[in-house]
Amino acid sequence: MDWEFWQTLQLTFRLAGLTTLLLFLIGVPFAFYLAFLKSPWKPIFESLISLPLVLPPTVLGFYLLLIFNPETLLSQWLNEVFGVKLLFSFPGLVLASIIYSLPFMVQPLQTGFENLPSNLAESSYLLGKSKATTLIKILIPNIKPAILSGIVLSFAHTVGEFGVILMIGGNIPGVTKVASIAIYDEVESLNYTTANQYALILIGMSFIFLFLIYFNNYRTNRTRKKQ
Repeated sequence: MDWEFWQTLQLTFRLAGLTTLLLFLIGVPFAFYLAFLKSPWKPIFESLISLPLVLPPTVLGFYLLLIFNPETLLSQWLNEVFGVKLLFSFPGLVLASIIYSLPFMVQPLQTGFENLPSNLAESSYLLGKSKATTLIKILIPNIKPAILSGIVLSFAHTVGEFGVILMIGGNIPGVTKVASIAIYDEVESLNYTTANQYALILIGMSFIFLFLIYFNNYRTNRTRKKQ
């Protein structure tokens, strides 16, 4: 295993970790809003957020490619103000990953909020607590299983991204070349040994992620039955 191998894995998990952190910060208010929204527009908002689940990655990647084009207003503004380029760059991968993995964070959190007793939030409001305080100090601590599911699913999904990553970031070692791209690259070069090493690591990590979710659900169900 050479330096590029470990560099690729490090980049993969750095992308997944940063994306998951940002998704959590973005997903909590989204999920909170949707969970308590009482409007005929709610199915539309939910459909928009869930769209990446059913869209082929190449479709989403194509439109992100158009949006991230250096000639768009968004790209020009980011480049002029922050010196950030979106195409074929790590920041572009992060932004694309956030959009692509958004439902994997929002849906578990929304379900967690919706399954809480309705009087929990109402009691907090009656005591004069604001929505922000209620969310941070009362609701979030009571949806820990949903938070774990959202974090694990978002991280694992980002690690396994391929189509969107390839279209937005290409295959630049140390910059945009993540493990999923590396596997494809090694297979094309008939280097099955290295491809297998990448694949085994991703399989092992995926199993650990799933085990954490199912073990947490198992422990939570046992605790509920004892109460």
